[in-house]
Amino acid sequence: MGGEIVAGDRSQVFGDVSIDTRTLNAGDLFVAIRGERFDGAAFAAAAIDAGAAGVVVPRGWARRADDVSSAPALAEGSGGSTAARSASGGGKALAGRAAVVIEVDDTTVALQRLAHSIRRESGTKVVAITGSAGKTTTKEVTSELLAVRYRVIRNRGNFNNHIGLPLSLIELRQRPEIAVVELGMNHAGEVSTLVRVAEPDVRVWTNVGEAHVGFFASVDAIADAKAEILEGATASTLLVANADDDRIAARLRAFRGRVVTFGMDRPADVHASAIVDRGIDGTSARVTTPGGSVDVVTPLLGRANLANILAATAVALEFGIPLPVVVEKAAHLRPAAHRGEIVRLPGGVTIIDDSYNANPTATKRALEVLASSRASRRVAVLGEMLELGDRSAGLHADVGRAAAAANVDVLLAVGGPPASALADAAVTAGMPKASVRYFATSDEAAAAAAALVKAGDVVLVKGSRGVKTDRVVERLEGGGAERG
Repeated sequence: MGGEIVAGDRSQVFGDVSIDTRTLNAGDLFVAIRGERFDGAAFAAAAIDAGAAGVVVPRGWARRADDVSSAPALAEGSGGSTAARSASGGGKALAGRAAVVIEVDDTTVALQRLAHSIRRESGTKVVAITGSAGKTTTKEVTSELLAVRYRVIRNRGNFNNHIGLPLSLIELRQRPEIAVVELGMNHAGEVSTLVRVAEPDVRVWTNVGEAHVGFFASVDAIADAKAEILEGATASTLLVANADDDRIAARLRAFRGRVVTFGMDRPADVHASAIVDRGIDGTSARVTTPGGSVDVVTPLLGRANLANILAATAVALEFGIPLPVVVEKAAHLRPAAHRGEIVRLPGGVTIIDDSYNANPTATKRALEVLASSRASRRVAVLGEMLELGDRSAGLHADVGRAAAAANVDVLLAVGGPPASALADAAVTAGMPKASVRYFATSDEAAAAAAALVKAGDVVLVKGSRGVKTDRVVERLEGGGAERG
């Protein structure tokens, strides 16, 4: 970690690594991460009191803690600062427990360096996935396929940033054979940092879209940031790349290793043809690979998920997973929570719960699934898509027009002015005004949805997490539902 042990026993063994005193266990090593709204160093003393065997803190922390603890005690109710009280506890804890104190220049960098060291010593093969959409599903499907033959771990949930990824890689001390992780970003340079930490043997680039375009000058700038997945490769490094994405194809020349492609619209090493969109029943296709061709049927919804399966298949084949196994596993895949889950209500209403997150590309793909679904009425509850910057109103209007083109019967738009622009564009594109409603909050939209849905309806619910469209799903579920 590039640090210095300033207190405690150098031979101390730690149980786990924690950055949160609320979940810390006795014997853990607490790393005092500094965030935008908190400073972990203020909780280091509390971590020791909670049983941490050691803490990683900024340089000078132990000296400041001892200085404060040697000062006159604060009187009860005297209103001393939180930092002072924490530091005072720090001095007392150091004296009483002899916890290991490691001081570093930057605690986040120290966490990353620790994770990188463990990753190198583990001998684990690392598969890293990036892209504007589909990262988590591709990670989950890849993990399922590889687990047939290997001991596999994956990063939990969306532990995919400069803190979450290192915490996931620290789990490699269990020495699994393969780790499958996703690399997230919303600013240039972030993927580069994650690649340096993870040193992936296999990299997967799913696509480039408008997600987080509010932080970038253009979609091409997003592609340049995602292209950091190509950095640090050797001749033996494998890249699994989307052959249908022009922006990815244009940047492959910078890659030093091997490339395996997947796709549907253009020739690719792993290619899907004869595709049938079966609405809420999933997708089927003929998949052709260097090892042969097979018919794949999956309950995962839409062509976007088919692309994710193709990417995962390309990785699995590289690790020797037989094609018949891919076919069998694909037939029993289930979506992650709120990522295209099918919810069947007792009253005959079916919900496509895609409320985890949203961007323009993913929302249009979800509307394609809704359009191909057999239903009495197609209802779309679309929440505002965040982090789109100056282009937000225009991109929401594009989605409104896509909703009209998808023959949506009822549209509920939720959020701020961009969501209102989505509703207006749908009407301009031909949807009856009476069939389009706008709500400022998901709670209002939930009440309206509960009042209007009826047996035979298929309801798509999708939006950015900050808009909380999952509340619409919860309201509709009411007394119970079957998820699949």
